[in-house]
Formats: sequence, structure tokens, C-alpha cells
Amino acid sequence: MPTLIAQKRWDLPVPNPQLQAEISNTLHVHPILAQLLINRGITTPLEAETFLNIDFAKLYDPFLMRDMDKAVERVRLAKERQERVLIFGDYDVDGVTSSVVLNKTLTQYGLDVVHHIPDRMDDGYGLNFNVAELARQEQAKLVIAVDCGITALKEVQRLMEQGIDIVILDHHEPSEEGIPQCCAVVDPKRKDCPYPFKHLAAVGIAAKFTQALFGGVPNEILDLVALGTIADVVPLRGENRIFVKFGLPCIENTDNLGLQALLDVARIKGKKLRPYHAGFILGPRINAAGRMDSARHSLELLLSHDFQTAMDLAGKLDSINVERQQLQKTMIQEALNMVERDVNFNKEKVIVLVKEGWHKGVLGIVASKIVETFYRPAVIVTLENGVATGSARSIDGFHLHEALTSCSDVLEDFGGHRLAAGLTFRQEHTDELRRRLNDYAQSFLKPEDLTPVLLVDAEVPLRDLTVDLVNRIDLLEPYGEGNRPPVFCTRNLTVKSHPMCLAKETLKFWVSDGETTLSVVGFGMGKFKNDLALNQVIDVAYELAIDDWNKEPTAQLRLKDIRLVSS
Repeated sequence: MPTLIAQKRWDLPVPNPQLQAEISNTLHVHPILAQLLINRGITTPLEAETFLNIDFAKLYDPFLMRDMDKAVERVRLAKERQERVLIFGDYDVDGVTSSVVLNKTLTQYGLDVVHHIPDRMDDGYGLNFNVAELARQEQAKLVIAVDCGITALKEVQRLMEQGIDIVILDHHEPSEEGIPQCCAVVDPKRKDCPYPFKHLAAVGIAAKFTQALFGGVPNEILDLVALGTIADVVPLRGENRIFVKFGLPCIENTDNLGLQALLDVARIKGKKLRPYHAGFILGPRINAAGRMDSARHSLELLLSHDFQTAMDLAGKLDSINVERQQLQKTMIQEALNMVERDVNFNKEKVIVLVKEGWHKGVLGIVASKIVETFYRPAVIVTLENGVATGSARSIDGFHLHEALTSCSDVLEDFGGHRLAAGLTFRQEHTDELRRRLNDYAQSFLKPEDLTPVLLVDAEVPLRDLTVDLVNRIDLLEPYGEGNRPPVFCTRNLTVKSHPMCLAKETLKFWVSDGETTLSVVGFGMGKFKNDLALNQVIDVAYELAIDDWNKEPTAQLRLKDIRLVSS
């Protein structure tokens, strides 16, 4: 029986030779690329062609969204009346970029715009009952809530009763109680919304509103649309794929002074950008302000009209991000210690950790790390004055929003998606919530669901791994949520060099099948060095890359998992 080093289950799809040949022959693409498309749910040559040949003209008519016509009409009325508009956003990257897109759109349309982004610590998420007073102070007659509002039934009712109109542009799940009653609620997740694509980020909804107002999506906002879409980890399929494909080059060549400054501070100016740079380099710096201080710093950065001001703000965000990283490291270690001390994995499929004094802004990151480490849903909660505030992250097979809905009677508030959510409850309900979530998990999670799965696209011999194949596979980019980088496996390879541990725990060695020899690099896998030996026979799962360091380019295996076969 093979030994598993990384303890992952490899899930290989059953090949479909007939459909593979049909797509390959019709589109003149490599058979492996055809199979990769099939693995991503693409089952006809037409779907494959649409996926590979991304066309900006294929954006859907924005007026297919329920209430989009009403939203546009109310904004046109605001222009006629010369009303001030208050944009109420959220403190994450999606909320900030959405607010900036709306600012550019409405300002270009001729409206007077002011902003408000709630403070994570003092205000919590979303619309609150202070909005009416805020709107009066700003002399705004119309509030546009973006990236929030779909569940704020009472808050919206209060606004409307006080003579302040509201338009909601959101992408979250509505509550079971229905949708708010106001001028317009634009959310493709409304049950009565016929819009064909349901997975836009809020910045995508803002872009669709711009398209409805102006008849198109201008290039000037595509940098922000791509950044917010990637950072919010929505599926990079359909319209999201279009926005990211055309938006990434716009980030590289952005006219936005704030983004220019951020690229400079993050030391990626002039580089060819991929979703990784937006999601893991730019996004965390923008997010850090909302987590640790005030998201207004991020908003002001992206609205900057002076480069020196933008550089000062970008430097501030960079410093805040370093502070966030240090705090995050401490909290993660505390959480790991609590799991080892307090959690009984024989009884608990959902990890619920509660501690007084944890920083609200980092709870989601800690939850993600706990899920990554133990592969179980995690709810990470901080206590303050008897109120528990938490962030939750999940695994495949456990729908967080539905699980929290089943516990709604012990929650003060909650919202989110299948894999991520936020919640608030009274401290005295902690044990009850833990019990209820685990009872719910008992019904849905089987033991095998608690072992991480590595989705492997195909088993491929080393001789097929060429630079040409790597280039052909790159037609699937941009990669991200819902369109992961392809993973392959090759079995019964011999380790042909002594494994080395390079900087940052990078493992490197060479493998051969007797005919072809290629290099293997495993980032963060240096801990496996002593498990491998010269002439060891292994199976490897990997992503493909090109190794062109001081030599003719060759394919390289970027390690995802190893199985020891024999020694």
C-alpha cells in the first residue's frame, strides 16, 4: 500500500475520449487541453471556444438584472433634482473598489457624491441605524449601498420612513425573510432575478450598473473591477473571467494614482501581473486598513488625485499590513494551541474557538488557517462585553450559510456564502451554537469529507511534458477560484538527485521515468526532504511551469503532493 506524505486523497476524473477528441479536432487544440476543459464542466466545442476565446462583447445585458432599470431611473432622477448621493460601502477590497467604481461613474454622470465605509470595530458589517442621521448630515437624498444591504430589512425600512431613498447593489444571499423594500434591489442572487450569471463580486455589480447607465463598461474602471473580483474569491468563470482577463493588463498600466503607488510600494511595478499579485500582494494591503484601522485610508488611496499623497497612503497601508501580519501570527499560534488542548476530533467536526480580546479584523484569516491545518469547518470568535463576534470558513461539503441558518434562533446576526460567513451572538449561547453546528455537520459530513482532496486533472507520462504543452495550457488563464491551475500526476518515477532544501523551505530534486528527466520544485515542502532518498520510487502530483534558469527552457513540475511507492 503506498505511503502518503501529505495525506491527501487524489481525485482523478474518468477520461472522456470521445468528447475529448470532438473538442480537440473541432478547435484544433491539444487533447490534454480538451480534457482539462471537460474537467471544468465544459461539454461542447462551442462552450470550449467561448471559454478559450474570451470576448468582452459577450457581457450580458445589465437590464436582465431585476431592478436594474429602477436603479438607473432613480440615479437619473437624482441628477435632474441635483441631489447629493451617499455611497455606503464595505471595508474589504471588494467594498472599497466597488465604492470607487461608483464614485467614478456617478461623478462622470454629473452627480455630487460622498462616501461612508463603516468601521469594522465600532460599526460592524453593513447598513446600520445610524445611516439616516449620516445621510442628513451629508444632506444626501439618496443612499446607494454597495456590497451590503440585502439582509438589512429593518435598517432600510427606517431609512425609507425618514424620507431617504436607497438603492442596493449587492451580491450576497438574501435572508429567508425576503428582500428590503426600497427603490431598487439589484442582486443576481435574488430568487426572482433572471440574470444568467449569479457569481459576480460587488465590484462586478457596480460595473454592470455603469454599463446600464452609460451603455458600456469603460476601460478606466477595469483595473478596479479585476482587483475587487480576484480579492473577493468569486469563481473566475463567465463575466468574472472576462473582467479579470481584460482587467489585469489595466492594473499593469493603470492611470489610478493610488494603484500606481501601491504597485510601487509592493515592488511589483512593471511586472506582468497574474491573479496571484492582485489576491496576495495588492489585496492584503488594501484589506489591512479595514482590518486594523479604517478602510477610509484605502478609499482615499484609490480616489487620490495627487501622486505624493497616494505614495504616503500606500506607505501607510504597507505598514498597517506588516502590523496585521504580526498580529495574525500571534493569533494563529494561540488558536492552534487551543485546538490541541480543547478540541476532541472524535466528537467535533466543526471547530469553534472563543477567546476574549482577539482582534476582529484578523478572525477570518485565522479561521482560514485553522481550516487549512485541520481540514474542518472553523468558527473563530472574539468576546467583548458579553457579545461574541466571529468569522467562519468551511470545506467542500459543508455549506456555512445554510448551517448558520439552521442556528439562526441563537444568533443575533449572520451572513455570508457557502465557504465564508460572519456572525454575532450572545456569549451565553456559545456552547449551544457549538453543539448545534456539530449536530448539523454530523448530518452532512462523512468521515472521508474530512480528508483534503487534491483534484488531479489527468495522469500524464513525463515525455508529454513539454514547453509547448505548458504554453498551450496557459490558454486556460486567468486561474483562480472556480478555474484552478491544472494539476497532473505521474506514477513510478525515480528520484535521480539528492533532494535539496532551498530558501523558504523550497524542496528541489530531479525525477526520471528512465527516458525523460525533469526537475521538481515544492514550495514550502522542505519538511519532506528527509522522507526522500536517491533512487526512491514515487508518484507525484504537480502543476506545470517552465524552468528557464540559465538554460534552454524545459518543463518543470511544481509539486502539489508526493506518494512514496517503494525504496
